[in-house]
Order: sequence, then C-alpha cells, then structure tokens
Amino acid sequence: GQLVESGGGLVQAGGSLRLSCTASGLTFSLYTIVWFRQAPGKEREFVAAFNRSPSYSTNYADSVKGRFTISRDNAKNTVYLQMNGLKPEDTAVYYCAASVSSSISNWDRAYPFWGQGTQVTVSS
Repeated sequence: GQLVESGGGLVQAGGSLRLSCTASGLTFSLYTIVWFRQAPGKEREFVAAFNRSPSYSTNYADSVKGRFTISRDNAKNTVYLQMNGLKPEDTAVYYCAASVSSSISNWDRAYPFWGQGTQVTVSS
C-alpha cells in the first residue's frame, strides 16, 4: 500500500489549510487512517484518526480538538484533515499512516504504512 499526502504550505496564524492523504494498493475502507506530525527537534505526535469500517469513529489530540477536523471519502480513497485556527506551534511535517487494526493507537509504530509527509508552516 502507498499513501500520498498533499495540501501543506505556509499560512499565517489563524489561517486554515486542508491536508489530503490518498491511498493506493489498499482496501481503503478496511484501514484506520491517522495523522501524525513532527516538529523540528521533537518526537512524532498523534494528531487525529479516522477508524476503519464499520466503526468510522474519530479521535483527536487535545491540542487540536475544536480546530482540526478529520474526514474520510472511501470512494476517493482519501482522508482529509481540515485545520482551522492554525497556530505557530502547529508547524510541523504532517504524515498520514494506516493500519488494519480497528483500535486507534497514538503510538506511531502501530502503523505499518506511511506517507512521505507534507510541510505545514504557520507564521506568527
């Protein structure tokens, strides 16, 4: 399976971006898709998740609740991360990852499939 992220860029604080994660080579509905991010000098951290069929539950890190929304379009094999109210501390490389597990984990090693990442930079 392959995951490809897009949609990153430079935005001012308070602005918005929408990231996309498009999968190929996977039976998409059967995969839990998550977003992680990694800022310079910091460990990779969990951001948001959209569980696989049949649950389709979502989960968010406390730091992004109320600002970020994860959504999923199985017909397009794509998961989106709508990011509103961006802050400079949201600056990071954002990665999507996938697992067949129906349990959402915030441990990055739980996910065997990863995209290449997309840079998000929020200026103050």
